[in-house]
Amino acid sequence: MASVQRFSAKVIAVRQLTHDVRQIDFRLMEPREIRFKAGQFVSFEVPDARTGRTVTRPYSIASAPSTPDRVSLLLNFVPDGPGSTYLFKLNEGDTTTFSGPAGNFYLRDDPERELLFVATGTGIAPIRSMLLANADRPQPSRTVLFWGLRSQRDLYYEEELARMSRTRPGSSHVITLSRPEPGWHGPSGRVTRLVEREVHDVKRLAVYLCGNGGMITDVTRIIQTRGLCPIFREKYYDDAESGDD
Repeated sequence: MASVQRFSAKVIAVRQLTHDVRQIDFRLMEPREIRFKAGQFVSFEVPDARTGRTVTRPYSIASAPSTPDRVSLLLNFVPDGPGSTYLFKLNEGDTTTFSGPAGNFYLRDDPERELLFVATGTGIAPIRSMLLANADRPQPSRTVLFWGLRSQRDLYYEEELARMSRTRPGSSHVITLSRPEPGWHGPSGRVTRLVEREVHDVKRLAVYLCGNGGMITDVTRIIQTRGLCPIFREKYYDDAESGDD
């Protein structure tokens, strides 16, 4: 495992993906590279306007380990959230510091198993890194991604995921909306329902779950009723006081 370090970095791109989701790309300045496992996170020390104290906020790296000179972060804006308030103020050319990498939620090297990824909301961030890392392997594993979002205005990464599915034999993804508006022709309902309907044999699977706690609990239960397989989990929070915004 890579040791935790302190990094300085420059913002090289800001992409507004939806009304409240943003991708920020950083280029490393000092040190010039970060070595991490797909799924790990970096942490920022940011001011909390409510308390006047400095707090630590972790964000999963959404980019591939094969580009160690830069990292991409994915975050949604949380009103009064110290982390997102700070990061959403960053513009191209700004510099910042963070520490990392850290975290035990990372892609394991187990070529005999197919990979099932289940995410809700910005829980897609570490899973995107895992998908990219798997694609970089000499012999990528077969992958299935189930991703739950709320409605059409919350959609992003559709073209990227479609390209991965087209170019990587054995890879597929399904996006389901829990509150679709008229005109949606894809699956609807919670991602838990999708897992229950589509996943039957788990003996050759490794399962990675990232998102809200309810999804993680429910999908873990569903998988365990199907049999035994490795399940790796990372809980994401939506509220500003939870410690992860």
